[in-house]
Amino acid sequence: MRRIIRTAAIVSATALAALPLVGAPAAYAGSNPVTSTNGFYVDPGNAAATWANANPGDGRTAAIKSAIANKPSADWFGDWSGTIGTATGAYVGAAALTDKLPVLVAYNITDRDICSGQSSGGATSDAAYDTWIAAFAGGIAKRPALVILEPDAVADESCMTSAQISDRDGLLNNAITQFTNQAPDSWVYLDAGNPGWLSAATMASYLNSSGLAKAHGFSLNVSNFYTTAQNTAYGNAINADLQAWYGYTKPYVIDTSRNGNGSNGQWCNPDGAKLGTTDQQGGGAEMLLWIKTPGESDGNCGTGTGTTAGEFSPQAAYDLVYGY
Repeated sequence: MRRIIRTAAIVSATALAALPLVGAPAAYAGSNPVTSTNGFYVDPGNAAATWANANPGDGRTAAIKSAIANKPSADWFGDWSGTIGTATGAYVGAAALTDKLPVLVAYNITDRDICSGQSSGGATSDAAYDTWIAAFAGGIAKRPALVILEPDAVADESCMTSAQISDRDGLLNNAITQFTNQAPDSWVYLDAGNPGWLSAATMASYLNSSGLAKAHGFSLNVSNFYTTAQNTAYGNAINADLQAWYGYTKPYVIDTSRNGNGSNGQWCNPDGAKLGTTDQQGGGAEMLLWIKTPGESDGNCGTGTGTTAGEFSPQAAYDLVYGY
Protein backbone atom coordinates (compact mmCIF):
# COMPACT_ATOMS: atom_id res chain seq x y z
CA MET A 1 0.00 0.00 0.00
CA ARG A 2 0.86 3.69 -0.26
CA ARG A 3 2.99 3.74 -3.36
CA ILE A 4 4.56 7.20 -3.81
CA ILE A 5 4.02 8.58 -7.31
CA ARG A 6 5.09 12.20 -7.26
CA THR A 7 5.25 15.25 -5.04
CA ALA A 8 2.11 17.28 -4.42
CA ALA A 9 1.78 20.69 -6.00
CA ILE A 10 2.80 23.68 -3.87
CA VAL A 11 0.02 26.13 -3.05
CA SER A 12 0.72 29.68 -1.97
CA ALA A 13 0.50 30.55 1.70
CA THR A 14 -2.01 33.27 0.88
CA ALA A 15 -4.37 30.80 -0.76
CA LEU A 16 -4.09 28.36 2.11
CA ALA A 17 -4.67 31.01 4.75
CA ALA A 18 -7.81 32.20 3.00
CA LEU A 19 -9.33 28.76 2.56
CA PRO A 20 -11.90 27.50 5.08
CA LEU A 21 -11.43 23.99 6.38
CA VAL A 22 -15.04 23.02 5.84
CA GLY A 23 -17.39 23.85 3.03
CA ALA A 24 -20.73 22.58 1.83
CA PRO A 25 -22.90 20.88 4.43
CA ALA A 26 -22.68 17.11 4.58
CA ALA A 27 -25.06 15.20 2.33
CA TYR A 28 -26.53 13.30 5.26
CA ALA A 29 -29.80 14.18 6.90
CA GLY A 30 -29.05 12.30 10.11
CA SER A 31 -27.63 13.48 13.42
CA ASN A 32 -24.04 14.51 14.08
CA PRO A 33 -22.22 11.29 15.12
CA VAL A 34 -19.57 13.21 17.06
CA THR A 35 -21.90 15.24 19.25
CA SER A 36 -24.29 12.33 19.73
CA THR A 37 -21.54 10.19 21.33
CA ASN A 38 -19.05 10.69 24.14
CA GLY A 39 -15.54 10.22 22.77
CA PHE A 40 -13.97 7.62 20.49
CA TYR A 41 -14.41 3.86 20.82
CA VAL A 42 -11.56 1.62 22.00
CA ASP A 43 -12.10 -1.93 20.73
CA PRO A 44 -11.09 -4.28 23.57
CA GLY A 45 -10.30 -6.90 20.94
CA ASN A 46 -7.93 -4.78 18.86
CA ALA A 47 -4.74 -6.42 17.59
CA ALA A 48 -2.45 -4.80 20.15
CA ALA A 49 -4.75 -5.69 23.05
CA THR A 50 -5.13 -9.27 21.84
CA TRP A 51 -1.36 -9.69 21.66
CA ALA A 52 -0.75 -7.98 25.01
CA ASN A 53 -3.34 -10.12 26.79
CA ALA A 54 -1.77 -13.27 25.36
CA ASN A 55 1.77 -12.23 26.31
CA PRO A 56 1.66 -10.71 29.82
CA GLY A 57 5.26 -11.67 30.59
CA ASP A 58 6.83 -10.10 27.50
CA GLY A 59 9.02 -7.09 28.26
CA ARG A 60 7.27 -5.07 25.55
CA THR A 61 3.74 -5.68 26.79
CA ALA A 62 3.37 -2.80 29.25
CA ALA A 63 4.44 -0.21 26.70
CA ILE A 64 2.28 -1.64 23.91
CA LYS A 65 -0.74 -1.92 26.19
CA SER A 66 -0.45 1.61 27.54
CA ALA A 67 0.50 3.43 24.34
CA ILE A 68 -1.49 1.49 21.73
CA ALA A 69 -3.93 -1.13 23.00
CA ASN A 70 -5.79 1.29 25.27
CA LYS A 71 -6.10 4.02 22.62
CA PRO A 72 -8.92 4.48 20.09
CA SER A 73 -8.19 3.29 16.56
CA ALA A 74 -10.18 2.26 13.51
CA ASP A 75 -11.26 -1.27 12.75
CA TRP A 76 -10.77 -2.54 9.18
CA PHE A 77 -13.33 -4.63 7.34
CA GLY A 78 -12.71 -6.57 4.13
CA ASP A 79 -12.82 -10.01 2.55
CA TRP A 80 -11.61 -11.52 5.85
CA SER A 81 -14.58 -10.21 7.88
CA GLY A 82 -17.13 -12.94 7.26
CA THR A 83 -20.74 -11.89 6.85
CA ILE A 84 -20.12 -8.18 6.56
CA GLY A 85 -23.43 -6.81 7.80
CA THR A 86 -23.12 -8.97 10.90
CA ALA A 87 -19.54 -7.82 11.45
CA THR A 88 -20.20 -4.08 11.11
CA GLY A 89 -23.42 -4.38 13.09
CA ALA A 90 -21.66 -6.10 15.99
CA TYR A 91 -18.88 -3.52 16.00
CA VAL A 92 -21.07 -0.41 16.02
CA GLY A 93 -23.41 -2.13 18.45
CA ALA A 94 -20.59 -2.69 20.92
CA ALA A 95 -19.57 0.96 20.57
CA ALA A 96 -23.15 2.13 21.07
CA LEU A 97 -23.35 0.23 24.36
CA THR A 98 -20.48 2.38 25.67
CA ASP A 99 -21.77 5.61 24.08
CA LYS A 100 -18.54 5.88 22.09
CA LEU A 101 -17.95 6.72 18.42
CA PRO A 102 -16.56 3.87 16.29
CA VAL A 103 -14.34 4.38 13.25
CA LEU A 104 -14.65 1.73 10.52
CA VAL A 105 -12.58 1.26 7.38
CA ALA A 106 -14.19 -0.29 4.30
CA TYR A 107 -11.38 -2.03 2.40
CA ASN A 108 -12.74 -4.47 -0.14
CA ILE A 109 -12.93 -2.62 -3.47
CA THR A 110 -12.53 -4.71 -6.62
CA ASP A 111 -8.83 -4.73 -7.69
CA ARG A 112 -7.80 -3.49 -4.25
CA ASP A 113 -4.30 -1.98 -3.98
CA ILE A 114 -3.78 -2.32 -7.73
CA CYS A 115 -0.74 -0.03 -7.75
CA SER A 116 1.54 -1.77 -5.25
CA GLY A 117 -0.10 -5.14 -4.70
CA GLN A 118 0.88 -5.63 -1.04
CA SER A 119 -2.80 -5.74 -0.05
CA SER A 120 -4.19 -7.09 -3.31
CA GLY A 121 -7.56 -8.79 -3.30
CA GLY A 122 -10.98 -7.39 -2.61
CA ALA A 123 -14.36 -8.23 -4.07
CA THR A 124 -14.28 -10.63 -7.01
CA SER A 125 -16.57 -8.50 -9.20
CA ASP A 126 -18.27 -5.13 -9.30
CA ALA A 127 -21.59 -6.76 -8.48
CA ALA A 128 -20.04 -8.54 -5.50
CA TYR A 129 -18.68 -5.24 -4.19
CA ASP A 130 -22.02 -3.48 -4.58
CA THR A 131 -23.64 -6.23 -2.53
CA TRP A 132 -20.87 -6.15 0.08
CA ILE A 133 -20.88 -2.39 0.62
CA ALA A 134 -24.67 -2.29 0.82
CA ALA A 135 -24.54 -4.89 3.58
CA PHE A 136 -21.70 -2.98 5.30
CA ALA A 137 -23.87 0.15 5.46
CA GLY A 138 -26.94 -1.84 6.45
CA GLY A 139 -25.10 -3.31 9.41
CA ILE A 140 -24.38 0.16 10.76
CA ALA A 141 -27.98 1.27 10.17
CA LYS A 142 -29.08 4.31 12.20
CA ARG A 143 -26.21 4.27 14.67
CA PRO A 144 -23.41 6.85 14.83
CA ALA A 145 -20.12 5.98 13.12
CA LEU A 146 -17.26 7.36 11.05
CA VAL A 147 -16.42 5.39 7.90
CA ILE A 148 -13.16 5.67 5.94
CA LEU A 149 -14.11 4.56 2.45
CA GLU A 150 -11.57 2.43 0.59
CA PRO A 151 -8.01 3.59 1.32
CA ASP A 152 -6.01 4.04 -1.91
CA ALA A 153 -9.03 3.42 -4.15
CA VAL A 154 -9.14 6.93 -5.61
CA ALA A 155 -5.38 7.49 -5.81
CA ASP A 156 -4.92 4.05 -7.37
CA GLU A 157 -6.78 5.34 -10.42
CA SER A 158 -3.37 6.69 -11.44
CA CYS A 159 -2.48 3.06 -12.29
CA MET A 160 -5.71 2.21 -14.11
CA THR A 161 -7.07 2.26 -17.64
CA SER A 162 -9.93 4.59 -18.48
CA ALA A 163 -12.37 1.68 -18.39
CA GLN A 164 -11.16 0.59 -14.96
CA ILE A 165 -11.43 4.17 -13.68
CA SER A 166 -15.00 4.43 -14.91
CA ASP A 167 -15.90 1.19 -13.12
CA ARG A 168 -14.24 2.30 -9.89
CA ASP A 169 -15.94 5.70 -9.95
CA GLY A 170 -19.26 3.91 -10.28
CA LEU A 171 -18.50 1.64 -7.33
CA LEU A 172 -17.50 4.52 -5.07
CA ASN A 173 -20.48 6.67 -6.07
CA ASN A 174 -22.80 3.79 -5.28
CA ALA A 175 -21.04 3.09 -1.99
CA ILE A 176 -21.59 6.66 -0.80
CA THR A 177 -25.26 6.42 -1.82
CA GLN A 178 -25.64 3.23 0.24
CA PHE A 179 -24.41 5.00 3.37
CA THR A 180 -26.63 8.00 2.68
CA ASN A 181 -29.67 5.77 2.40
CA GLN A 182 -28.95 3.13 5.04
CA ALA A 183 -26.63 4.74 7.60
CA PRO A 184 -27.75 8.38 7.87
CA ASP A 185 -26.04 8.93 11.23
CA SER A 186 -22.61 8.02 9.82
CA TRP A 187 -20.08 10.36 8.29
CA VAL A 188 -18.23 8.89 5.30
CA TYR A 189 -14.76 10.08 4.30
CA LEU A 190 -13.65 9.13 0.80
CA ASP A 191 -9.93 8.39 0.92
CA ALA A 192 -7.64 10.89 -0.81
CA GLY A 193 -4.19 9.32 -0.51
CA ASN A 194 -1.35 11.38 0.92
CA PRO A 195 0.75 14.45 0.09
CA GLY A 196 3.46 12.41 -1.64
CA TRP A 197 1.23 10.58 -4.12
CA LEU A 198 -0.71 12.85 -6.49
CA SER A 199 -0.93 16.59 -6.92
CA ALA A 200 -3.80 18.31 -5.14
CA ALA A 201 -5.28 19.31 -8.49
CA THR A 202 -5.31 15.72 -9.75
CA MET A 203 -6.72 14.42 -6.48
CA ALA A 204 -9.51 17.01 -6.46
CA SER A 205 -10.55 15.89 -9.94
CA TYR A 206 -10.44 12.21 -9.00
CA LEU A 207 -12.41 12.78 -5.79
CA ASN A 208 -15.14 14.72 -7.53
CA SER A 209 -15.60 12.00 -10.15
CA SER A 210 -15.75 9.38 -7.38
CA GLY A 211 -18.69 11.07 -5.66
CA LEU A 212 -17.09 13.26 -2.99
CA ALA A 213 -19.85 15.86 -3.27
CA LYS A 214 -22.27 13.31 -1.74
CA ALA A 215 -19.93 12.26 1.08
CA HIS A 216 -19.23 14.08 4.33
CA GLY A 217 -15.53 14.55 3.58
CA PHE A 218 -12.21 12.94 2.67
CA SER A 219 -9.39 11.22 4.52
CA LEU A 220 -5.63 11.74 4.23
CA ASN A 221 -2.43 9.87 5.09
CA VAL A 222 -4.07 6.50 5.74
CA SER A 223 -1.26 4.07 6.61
CA ASN A 224 1.34 6.71 5.76
CA PHE A 225 3.74 8.91 7.71
CA TYR A 226 3.48 12.52 6.54
CA THR A 227 3.23 15.13 9.30
CA THR A 228 -0.05 16.68 10.28
CA ALA A 229 1.15 20.03 8.94
CA GLN A 230 1.99 18.52 5.55
CA ASN A 231 -1.43 16.87 5.38
CA THR A 232 -3.21 20.04 6.42
CA ALA A 233 -1.49 21.94 3.61
CA TYR A 234 -2.41 19.19 1.15
CA GLY A 235 -6.02 18.99 2.34
CA ASN A 236 -6.42 22.75 2.05
CA ALA A 237 -4.91 22.64 -1.44
CA ILE A 238 -7.40 19.95 -2.48
CA ASN A 239 -10.20 22.11 -1.12
CA ALA A 240 -8.91 25.13 -3.03
CA ASP A 241 -9.19 23.17 -6.28
CA LEU A 242 -12.57 21.72 -5.35
CA GLN A 243 -13.86 25.22 -4.71
CA ALA A 244 -12.37 26.66 -7.87
CA TRP A 245 -13.58 23.91 -10.21
CA TYR A 246 -16.68 22.43 -8.60
CA GLY A 247 -17.97 25.05 -6.18
CA TYR A 248 -17.65 23.20 -2.88
CA THR A 249 -15.17 22.19 -0.17
CA LYS A 250 -15.25 19.35 2.32
CA PRO A 251 -13.98 18.56 5.82
CA TYR A 252 -11.12 16.11 6.05
CA VAL A 253 -9.53 13.82 8.64
CA ILE A 254 -5.87 12.84 8.95
CA ASP A 255 -4.40 9.49 9.95
CA THR A 256 -1.89 10.33 12.68
CA SER A 257 -1.27 6.77 13.86
CA ARG A 258 2.36 6.70 12.70
CA ASN A 259 3.29 10.26 11.74
CA GLY A 260 5.03 11.37 14.93
CA ASN A 261 8.43 11.53 13.19
CA GLY A 262 7.14 12.39 9.72
CA SER A 263 7.98 10.57 6.49
CA ASN A 264 11.46 9.54 5.31
CA GLY A 265 10.11 8.95 1.81
CA GLN A 266 9.38 5.25 2.31
CA TRP A 267 5.80 4.01 2.60
CA CYS A 268 6.26 0.35 3.55
CA ASN A 269 7.38 -0.39 7.14
CA PRO A 270 10.10 2.30 7.28
CA ASP A 271 12.61 2.64 10.11
CA GLY A 272 12.12 5.38 12.67
CA ALA A 273 8.35 5.84 12.54
CA LYS A 274 6.61 6.96 15.73
CA LEU A 275 3.09 7.17 17.08
CA GLY A 276 1.34 10.46 16.37
CA THR A 277 -1.42 12.41 18.09
CA THR A 278 -4.23 10.20 19.37
CA ASP A 279 -7.83 10.63 18.23
CA GLN A 280 -9.19 14.12 18.71
CA GLN A 281 -11.34 16.77 17.10
CA GLY A 282 -9.49 19.64 15.44
CA GLY A 283 -5.74 19.81 15.19
CA GLY A 284 -5.81 21.47 11.74
CA ALA A 285 -8.35 19.06 10.29
CA GLU A 286 -11.88 18.14 11.28
CA MET A 287 -10.37 15.26 13.24
CA LEU A 288 -7.06 13.51 13.79
CA LEU A 289 -7.58 9.74 13.91
CA TRP A 290 -5.60 6.54 14.26
CA ILE A 291 -6.85 4.87 11.10
CA LYS A 292 -4.00 2.42 10.51
CA THR A 293 -3.67 0.09 13.50
CA PRO A 294 -0.19 0.78 14.97
CA GLY A 295 1.91 -2.36 14.82
CA GLU A 296 0.19 -3.92 11.83
CA SER A 297 2.53 -4.50 8.89
CA ASP A 298 2.27 -2.72 5.54
CA GLY A 299 3.43 -5.89 3.81
CA ASN A 300 6.52 -7.96 3.04
CA CYS A 301 8.89 -5.00 2.88
CA GLY A 302 11.11 -2.72 4.96
CA THR A 303 11.26 -3.67 8.62
CA GLY A 304 8.29 -5.97 7.98
CA THR A 305 10.16 -8.37 5.72
CA GLY A 306 8.61 -11.79 6.11
CA THR A 307 5.20 -10.46 7.21
CA THR A 308 1.96 -9.97 5.32
CA ALA A 309 -0.08 -6.78 5.11
CA GLY A 310 -2.20 -6.41 8.24
CA GLU A 311 -0.19 -8.88 10.34
CA PHE A 312 0.46 -7.57 13.86
CA SER A 313 4.12 -7.31 14.80
CA PRO A 314 4.82 -6.66 18.49
CA GLN A 315 8.31 -5.40 17.68
CA ALA A 316 6.94 -2.92 15.14
CA ALA A 317 4.41 -1.76 17.71
CA TYR A 318 7.07 -1.37 20.39
CA ASP A 319 9.34 0.55 18.01
CA LEU A 320 6.47 2.96 17.25
CA VAL A 321 6.13 3.82 20.92
CA TYR A 322 9.72 5.13 21.06
CA GLY A 323 10.34 6.07 17.42
CA TYR A 324 13.09 3.50 16.77
